[in-house]
Amino acid sequence: MPTTRGWAALGAGFALLILWIAFGEQLLLATAALLVLGTLIGAATVRRSAPSVEVDRTITPVQIHDGDAAVVELELQSFRRSTNVLVTDSVGSLGSAVFLADRLVAGEPMTARYEVDCRPRGIYTVGPAHIKVQDLLGLAERGRTMGSTSRLVVYPIVDILTGLPIIRGQDPNQNVARSNHSPVGGDDFFTLRHYQQGDDLRRVHWPSSARQDDLMIKQLEMPWQSRAFVALDPRSSAYSSPAAFEHAVRGAASAVAHLHKSGFAPTVWLGGIRATHVNGHGAYSKVLEELAGIEMNRNINLPAAFSKVRNTGVRGGVLVLVTGTPDNDLLGVHRLLSRDYRSAVVMASTTQVTDAADRLSSAGAVYMQSHEGESWTVPWRQGMERTWSTATVR
Repeated sequence: MPTTRGWAALGAGFALLILWIAFGEQLLLATAALLVLGTLIGAATVRRSAPSVEVDRTITPVQIHDGDAAVVELELQSFRRSTNVLVTDSVGSLGSAVFLADRLVAGEPMTARYEVDCRPRGIYTVGPAHIKVQDLLGLAERGRTMGSTSRLVVYPIVDILTGLPIIRGQDPNQNVARSNHSPVGGDDFFTLRHYQQGDDLRRVHWPSSARQDDLMIKQLEMPWQSRAFVALDPRSSAYSSPAAFEHAVRGAASAVAHLHKSGFAPTVWLGGIRATHVNGHGAYSKVLEELAGIEMNRNINLPAAFSKVRNTGVRGGVLVLVTGTPDNDLLGVHRLLSRDYRSAVVMASTTQVTDAADRLSSAGAVYMQSHEGESWTVPWRQGMERTWSTATVR
């Protein structure tokens, strides 16, 4: 079909034709014929060379964090010869990449690459590619949308954390800063739970799955000190700004990554109906993806939500609460859950000092603050060192 330039040429051609009828000037007729015929010939040309292309897309690296750069590679395999080809590939709200190929030869692959600045975190849809051909004068074009879409998951920034809070080891009379961990669970049957992405299918309990009409996984018992619970406060009222919430998400991702790497099997709650058990690499990636897409929630009752969580029987060695400015609701959650854990850590994305923060510290929580633009590395290390300095050897 005609482009904007082509419609303008047609309009001008018909206007000149009317002027030729009125004045009889042959030059007007010749110019009108040139404009109209040029547009029609261009339309016929692009119709004959309409693109027929197979598009494959590859995104590297596989795991991308906020601030990283991803390389997107498009491989085009054309089934017919086309000239003056324009290829557009969009990446959600991050922008579009546009390539102009002088020609595509049938049977000869062509590769195009572009770089994406992955900021901010989120889940983006890449493609499908839009391919169109134009005539040499740009008077007519024809395009098609080809290829599939891809997902670009930009994880939150993960800060490198060092140190763990004091946890009681196997010997009840000894406190240690690193317990005996069992990241995949023990040998004793503990409970049944619903299947989560990344679970080992060898642990499916088929009789229960048949009764429930849903895959049920056998959860094996593990040493309680190997368990951890990480909760991100999603309430918009807890944060002074969207940037403060983003910093809290960064803290939660850092804590999950650190505990997972240290041999814990953390349970992660991000405000939903269910928590996620990080018991393998697949589950860890799933949690990071959930953190990539999480948003603040205005309609959530924090104490009620955690009452349900506690009823599931989750308990263990370390409790990590990630929030903005602590308030009485968070203090109540700490009182409710801390009795089930040997150590409790509160990561606050704020610059304010509140009474609730002082009361959390007085109640035995390892309290740390950080704000946007900073790393959680230093506050975490200082908080862990405080627990070591106050530990007693029995």
